[in-house]
Amino acid sequence: MRKPEELLEKAQSLPQEAGCYLMKDKNSRVIYVGKAKKLKSRVTSYFNQSVKGLKTEYMVSHIHDFDFMITRSDAESFVLENNLIKEHSPKYNIRLRDDKSYPYVQVNWNEPYPRLEYVRRPKKEKGKELFGPYPTGSNISMIMRVLTKSFGLRDCSLTEFKSRKTPCLLYQMKQCSAPCVGYRNQKDYESDLSTALGFFQGPIKAKRTIQKLHEKMHSYAELEEYEMAGIIRDHIQLLDEFLQKSYDQKVESIQNDKNIDVWSYWNGSEEVDISVYMIRSGLLLGQKNFNFVKGELIEDLEDELLQKIVQYYSDPEEMNPDIVVMDFEEDHLGAVTEALNTFGDMKIKGLNKKYWPLIEMCRKHAEESQRIRIANSESVYLGLNKLKELLNMRERPRILECYDIAIWQGQSPTASQIVFEEGKANKRKYRHFHMETRPEGNNDFAMMREVISRRIDNGDLPDVLVIDGGVAQVNTVMAVLKELNVELCVVGIAKSRDLSRGNYQSTEVDRTEERLIIPGRANPYILTKCPPLFKIIVSMRDEAHRFSRRLHHKTESKRVLSTWLDEVKGLGAEGKRKVLTQLSMTKDELKEYTVNDLMNYFGLKNPQAKALYTHLHGDEKTS
Repeated sequence: MRKPEELLEKAQSLPQEAGCYLMKDKNSRVIYVGKAKKLKSRVTSYFNQSVKGLKTEYMVSHIHDFDFMITRSDAESFVLENNLIKEHSPKYNIRLRDDKSYPYVQVNWNEPYPRLEYVRRPKKEKGKELFGPYPTGSNISMIMRVLTKSFGLRDCSLTEFKSRKTPCLLYQMKQCSAPCVGYRNQKDYESDLSTALGFFQGPIKAKRTIQKLHEKMHSYAELEEYEMAGIIRDHIQLLDEFLQKSYDQKVESIQNDKNIDVWSYWNGSEEVDISVYMIRSGLLLGQKNFNFVKGELIEDLEDELLQKIVQYYSDPEEMNPDIVVMDFEEDHLGAVTEALNTFGDMKIKGLNKKYWPLIEMCRKHAEESQRIRIANSESVYLGLNKLKELLNMRERPRILECYDIAIWQGQSPTASQIVFEEGKANKRKYRHFHMETRPEGNNDFAMMREVISRRIDNGDLPDVLVIDGGVAQVNTVMAVLKELNVELCVVGIAKSRDLSRGNYQSTEVDRTEERLIIPGRANPYILTKCPPLFKIIVSMRDEAHRFSRRLHHKTESKRVLSTWLDEVKGLGAEGKRKVLTQLSMTKDELKEYTVNDLMNYFGLKNPQAKALYTHLHGDEKTS
């Protein structure tokens, strides 16, 4: 470990070149990653007597050493910083929580009679055309269904398409043109598909697509097929509504054939809000929002925001837009432009007259998002700061973990680990724990002791452990931590009727209120007093329930099913493995499947599927 004066001396020996630095704690864990045009000047500023913010001072107090890496340019340091943050997940770096993969519409022209496919994280392959991404709430799946039915497009998998001998029910309902059995020639089919795809290619082509449907509706009416005409009319109404919500005159005046992301932010008194507007082929499809507390900033605000934008576009599995418009002066974007172009061919635009209407619209959204959130006490930081106060912590907790045990009649016990960072779920860090079945059956305390001990052994601990349970469960966890000589904040969440042998009292009025159990506190904290904290803690508990029971049900179902699968003659070890791998239903539900269904669903050979079918149905015929 180094003393502050030793760290300062080391910093003063750094070169005045561009690069990145990695701050480390006493356990050699990276707690902060930064970039600098001049390493010596930047790193030295942490350890000299210059004025720093409270957050920076607290972070510096935990630095025991640092490393550095030189880059050839400022742009290269942006990319390196992003990679290092992804690798180390440093505690004091602000990260944009955006773990969702957004949907795309895909058309695989390598297939005969291609269909509209809803995909997430598509693979970039020759012959595949992509439209999107589409934000959550854009209802793009509904639009795909409407277009598929309206133009009679294929909606089945390639395997089913090739195995078809007769048209399916969709053909009888006039929702598919049955290309699988040759009722539609390739040229006419692809013409209709191209017309349907026009809806995703800008307002002008979208209106042409709707016009084609008007023509179909009138044709059905002339043939006195009024039911079909009514269905097409309803489809037109849905498409019109989608187009009207997505279309904006400000967008039309820019570029209809380009995919554009617009970034802006609002620097409030306590928090910073960032908005991203997503425009695809002239349609404003939605936006994403991020926010963080200003007190968390270690770097300059503008540098921090630019780094987050680089981080946002660094995912190789996502399709980046043609143009990225940012609420910054053009002359500040040189290094960022160069850095972003390592992730794809994107044009970077700053403040200029052409894009000003979009920037203004996006900036206003960021301002209003912050105002509404704070006015309604929905800021996660209000909740986390309240938790800091309740637990007498020196800094606001950033990472919370919640645990839950799932067991039924003493069988297949499992536990779940739920992770929230900055008040939001980080599903990439969720974990399941398979537990040993105990002779005494249900023993929540022993199993909680087991899972917490296993979690402590993994290291990289959170700021707070949230336990689903009352006083007894919390005391169990505290005892485990004491045995392992680990200092960690622990709270429990329980309704008043579940406080378990504590000295707490409750009345009939508040019997179902959610309470936060805090070690050393005479009475539990009523979570409804702080809605933001209530939302975080209860969401964690509910996620832990859902996640642990999902594995428990799957484990228990496989255990039960495995016993009778052993009795299926002719299924074999390979067939049993395939069934267990794909299992998601009960034995009674399996009885609804035909031999062909069992072959397709589980990937079984015909004799294996017949053997399974025979066992399920006794002496019934297998054909």
